[in-house]
Amino acid sequence: MKPTIFTWILAVFGAITFLPLMMAQLIMLFKPNSQQAKDLIIGKGKEWRDHTHYRSALAFAWADILVILPLLILSSVGVFSGQLWGYILWLVLGILSIYFSILFWVLEKSYTYSAVGWLAYYTYFWGFFLYWGFGTLVYSIMIIII
Repeated sequence: MKPTIFTWILAVFGAITFLPLMMAQLIMLFKPNSQQAKDLIIGKGKEWRDHTHYRSALAFAWADILVILPLLILSSVGVFSGQLWGYILWLVLGILSIYFSILFWVLEKSYTYSAVGWLAYYTYFWGFFLYWGFGTLVYSIMIIII
């Protein structure tokens, strides 16, 4: 299972999608009440809507750093070394990406969409995670079956 051009496209797209998020999540973990964290997580000049909003953002930051980041690193290592387990982990990460996209569609769309506009929302803020998840899901299934 040698990496193909599609492997590279998904890997680069995944890096563009996930790495800025991981940087924002690290800021959320280390400086959770800072204006920089609020600007990155909920939008420039915005405030937490309530304590639950703040706590859920903090929980997602922990989950992203403790679950998503290690899966992203391990799966990419496995995929680029041509290992089946790498594609299985990519499949898992793709499913999680779709899952979180659905959650954030329901939880955050009305706030994020109005703060960043339709183009940014349907590209980076929400869309890229869904697109990468589906792409990785389909690609991994094809590699695993073949």
